Amino acid sequence: MAITAAMVKELRDTTGAGMMDAKKALTETDGDMQAAVDWLRTKGLAKAAKKSGRTAAEGLVAVAVDGGYGVALEVNSETDFVGKNAEFQKMVASFAKAALNVGSVEELKAAEIDGRMVETILTDKIATIGENMTIRRMAHLSAASVVTYVHNAAAPDMGKIGVLVGLSGDNAEFGRQVAMHVAAANPASLSEADLDPAVLEKERQVQIDIARESGKPEQVIEKMIEGRMKKYMAEVTLLNQQFVVNPDVTVGKAAAEAGVEITGFVRLEVGEGIEKTVEDFAAEVAKVSQG
Repeated sequence: MAITAAMVKELRDTTGAGMMDAKKALTETDGDMQAAVDWLRTKGLAKAAKKSGRTAAEGLVAVAVDGGYGVALEVNSETDFVGKNAEFQKMVASFAKAALNVGSVEELKAAEIDGRMVETILTDKIATIGENMTIRRMAHLSAASVVTYVHNAAAPDMGKIGVLVGLSGDNAEFGRQVAMHVAAANPASLSEADLDPAVLEKERQVQIDIARESGKPEQVIEKMIEGRMKKYMAEVTLLNQQFVVNPDVTVGKAAAEAGVEITGFVRLEVGEGIEKTVEDFAAEVAKVSQG
């Protein structure tokens, strides 16, 4: 596979590696971006190989709660300008409320608001505003109490990041602090037990490869891997992360001190994981002039 300058730049931006190292990593892995990230980590050449979905689509995430049941809903638009449109915001808020009563995006599209199907309302709004819009995803959370938080709020209960936190008891102030932590720290799971085994095994294999590159004895390598996996868990599982409000304690310990248990969380970020085709400005001008 031909390795392009754009691919090298993307890998450098993701990992902080040097240009030649990034190019070699892509060559060694036949252009597989994630494999190249892992290759650089194994060689100790990735300064910050934190993988985060590149936010490309615009729109809003809205949250809604009814008793101990909450929902977070992402509705996308083509431009950030539409996310600030009052009509669009009103529509998204009504969709979030309706989403409390359905189990999937498809069910939401078929649901009715004031006698009109959600999908029809969306289609009409696309025609009115003149931009493509999609209901991308939704997630529910049930708990004794559900607390919400939105980051970069464009309107009440909607913004660029929407978070739900489930608690075993009623402590809204603490729940909001945890929700803000989730928005900032983006944990992969609540605890080690909830972490995807495939993700865990992949990280373990990367750490094994890194440790073996050191050339140290096998018994030393085993201790290195154990220590690094423990550190990894502290970074990606919510209960083991250092609490942003008080870094001296973990989120789990802070919950115990607050007299509640965190039973679950949801975090949706606008456009997370969606790639957007970025066209060269000169090519764009040429296309317009030819049209």
